[in-house]
Amino acid sequence: MNTNTTLIQSFKYAFEGIYFAIKLNRNMRIHVSVAILVIIVSILFKVNAFEMGILGVMIILVICTEMINTALEEMVDLIINEHRKEAKIAKDVGAGMVLVASMGAVIVGIFIFTPHIIKLFR
Repeated sequence: MNTNTTLIQSFKYAFEGIYFAIKLNRNMRIHVSVAILVIIVSILFKVNAFEMGILGVMIILVICTEMINTALEEMVDLIINEHRKEAKIAKDVGAGMVLVASMGAVIVGIFIFTPHIIKLFR
């Protein structure tokens, strides 16, 4: 990146990155869709501000790990044309990172939403 890049240009590049991640990555679209659903459900259940903050952090964590994984996969594909063990390991570890973050988010969601669901059925 050019050192003379303006702040506005930097934001433009960042938004282009987000756009490409969502447009080109099916898993990112799934994560964003689930995030929107979680936000809607949390509003309907009237979760408190603290719980909403935790959900927000988890949503950001999952989306960020997916973006890192996407960048990693694109770089590996750019650098390595043939199938190599090291490239597979890099891609698999990136995918594992997203899985761990997603599983953590599901666990947090269970802890936050279970009391609200139980209260709904009482």
